[in-house]
Amino acid sequence: MSVPLRLGIAGLGTVGIGVVKIVQGQADLIAARAGRRVTITAVSARDARKNRDADLSACAWETNPVALAERADVDVLVEVMGGHDGPAKAATEAAFAHGKDVVTANKALLAHHGQALALAAEAAGKALRFEAAVAGGIPVIKALTEGLAGNRIKRVMGVMNGTCNYILTRMQSAGLPYAEVFEEARQLGYLEADPTLDVGGIDAGHKLSLLAAIAFGTRVSFGAVELEGIGNVSIDDIRLAEDMGYRIKLLGVAQLTGRGLEQRMTPCLVPSASPLGQLQGGTNMVVLEGDAVGQIVLRGPGAG
Repeated sequence: MSVPLRLGIAGLGTVGIGVVKIVQGQADLIAARAGRRVTITAVSARDARKNRDADLSACAWETNPVALAERADVDVLVEVMGGHDGPAKAATEAAFAHGKDVVTANKALLAHHGQALALAAEAAGKALRFEAAVAGGIPVIKALTEGLAGNRIKRVMGVMNGTCNYILTRMQSAGLPYAEVFEEARQLGYLEADPTLDVGGIDAGHKLSLLAAIAFGTRVSFGAVELEGIGNVSIDDIRLAEDMGYRIKLLGVAQLTGRGLEQRMTPCLVPSASPLGQLQGGTNMVVLEGDAVGQIVLRGPGAG
């Protein structure tokens, strides 16, 4: 088998450690499918002394993610730190400058700097991959770029933040007020360090802007997304919607209109019996509408 593909992982939070466990635990399966071994040669995080549920003993350690990106024994930078500026952006730029491919789950970074980073990748002749930046394990980007390549996309729609869906469905099923369920979600570890990224619709808006750019062949334009979070949704709103046969979801919609590309991420009423209305807990769902294939529904875990 050929020379191993060597990864450098920047960020050892939930996502980063998850990557470590998959690469190590599924090593034989990945090698068989990729045609070569995939190994982790180095990692980067702020605190090397922190107890993490993974074996990192064979990995070199860098406290500076830029230094990780510049290492000669790293072929691919896996950026899972988060944040749209600072270390994440600097490390990604350094990786391209030093001839590395980049895989990132950082939707904020791409929503704010996707165009510039794509140009940097192209100039370096390297790849920028970001399937995990939208809807977790749902392969929605691959569906758009490959599976639906022969379709003209008419609309992208869906529930793209599992935390918000958990809060809204818990309010509906248990009859609990927003503040109580918000705290419950915090205790379960569903919320971002800055909760407004979730409940303010920002996280979901980042995802929608990426999907819209891919689906409609435009530049990423997060600033053009009409945003409204779920903080003002009351238990009375939930009950009134239910009485009318609807449920409230934080729903993203991107579509071309006579005024151009419309993007919005706002609380909406959806029929209770519809696939979106039946979506429970921390699950994500993305609906793609193509002119040839019609409607495709993708769903999977999106919180926790």
